[in-house]
Order: sequence, then C-alpha cells, then structure tokens
Amino acid sequence: MDERIIKYFNGELSEEGRILLLKALDKDVALRNKMLNCQNVRAVSVLSPENIDLRAGYEGYKRLRKRRQKKKILYRMKVAASYAAAVVFIVVATWKVAKSDQEMIEQTVSRQELFVPSGQRARITLPDGSTAWLNAGSTLLYPSSFGKERKVQLTGEAYFDVVENPDKAFVVSAKFIDIKALGTQFNVKSYPEGEYVSTALVEGSVKVYKPDAASQGIVLSPNQQLFYENGQFRLTASMDKDELLWKDGIYSFKKERLDVIVKKLELYYDVEIAVETPGILKYEYTGKFRQRDGVMEILRIIQQIHGFKIDVDKDSNRITIS
Repeated sequence: MDERIIKYFNGELSEEGRILLLKALDKDVALRNKMLNCQNVRAVSVLSPENIDLRAGYEGYKRLRKRRQKKKILYRMKVAASYAAAVVFIVVATWKVAKSDQEMIEQTVSRQELFVPSGQRARITLPDGSTAWLNAGSTLLYPSSFGKERKVQLTGEAYFDVVENPDKAFVVSAKFIDIKALGTQFNVKSYPEGEYVSTALVEGSVKVYKPDAASQGIVLSPNQQLFYENGQFRLTASMDKDELLWKDGIYSFKKERLDVIVKKLELYYDVEIAVETPGILKYEYTGKFRQRDGVMEILRIIQQIHGFKIDVDKDSNRITIS
C-alpha cells in the first residue's frame, strides 16, 4: 500500500505532496485503483463506531468485496471531462454497509476533487450552476451538493462566475484567506509555490478576509485587485485584465523580467528551467502566447529577441538557458 495514500486520507500529506500524488494518478492506473479502494474504506469508517486502520482496512475491504458480490460495493472513478483539452479527475464513491443481517444503509461520498494537469485548463459547472475555469496545475475541492454554505477550496488559479443567491454566500478558501461572494465574477490565484494570494474582481463585489477574522475583511469593487503577502493585504485601484486571458488559453507577459516568465513557465508546463547565465534574467519581454504553443515555442520566440541558447534534456524534463 502506498504510504502517500494513507497520509492523504489521514490529512498528514502536505499540500505539495497532495498535488504530486494527484499528478501520479494521471499516469498510474494501479495507483488510481488503490486510491479509490481506500476512499471506500474511509467511507465505511465514517459509519463505524470505531476508527478503522486504513492499512488493515484496505485488505479487509478487498475481502469484503468478494463476500458481497451479490450486494455489490459500488465505486466509480471518473477520469474524464475534456473541457478545452483538459484532463479532469473527479472521484465519486458509493458504498453499502451492513447495519444488521437484514438491513443495509447506503451512503454517498460528497467531496469531489478536480485536478488540471500542467499545460491544460478546464471549465466545470458546480452543483449550484456556478462555473469555474481552472488554470494549469490547479486543484478544486467541492461537494456534490451544497448545504447551508456554498464553499469550495482552491489550490492554484481559477476564474469564478457565481450564480447569485442572497441567502447562500459562495466562499472560496485559498491558502491563508477566504473570498466570499453572492453573485459575481472574479479571479483567484493561490499556487503553493507562490509568494502571495491574489483576488481580482471583474464584476459584482467580494469580501476577502482571514478565516479567523471575517469582520476585518476588505470589500472589493469591480476592477480592483487585492494581494495577500507576508500577512498583509495590499489593494490596487485597477487590475491588468490581460492577466485573466489564461482562461481563453492565452498567456500574457507585459514588461516582465525573464526570471518571472521562467517561474510561470515552470508552473504552467511542469518543467524545470535552469538558467546558467544569471545576467539574462534581467531581460524584459512583452507578448502573448497561446497555451497550446508549448513551453519550447514560447522560449524560442523570446530567444529571437534576446539571443540566448536553449538546451533540452527530455529524459530529465529539464531545459537549460545560457
């Protein structure tokens, strides 16, 4: 049994480790099956009066499946949804647990997890009809149905178009902050490797606050952007709307230094870019690229202006610039 799966369900896996595990599910069918089996074991443990050890439970679960073939313990992993060429993983599990020899109780896992691989983007419709665009390397946690509160958890970057419901606020939990909206369009960037979390409001209004200090939050007006960095909020009067073009498959750089561009390309395309000549990192570049152009085509176009050398090691997924 992969220890990462045990730590994932026990809440012991770091945010970075969780994302790496989800990426591994993309390539490893056997790992996906183990993940789903443990999902069912964990689901069973919720109804049990005692905590079930996942390691022992995993083996017990396999035996239980054989014994109850007629009753069918159902599970399903949806690997699907190709929104704008994206690969999306949605874990859905359904199971049955014996309450007595004559009675069965059916339950359904409510949490779903959507992951968008590097070099892709995805659009999803949430249970309330709101939509979310997810950028490359992003993960969204959301329930199969909303209760008293419409709350989702984001790691990465997403653009939300929220259906208005005055009686039920929509909340995005992103790293150190929460963003609350009733009906609006806004962008949230919250990558694990990033130095800040940002919220850019397109229309409507949102309130941004620390989860333990909601009354001290900041309300944004359209076209404003709020940054949270080093424990402090910083509000800008206007945002660069070109930064939101990613949801249309366009990456925009406006007088950005090469070191900043390199970090973004590493994030968007899951590649390591090493720079052997530090002086070239000060070069600035302005331009727009299609996401489908790929990291090499973007670097080659920039290379035509600045004249650096590019070496590629496909085995190690590493690009060297000098």
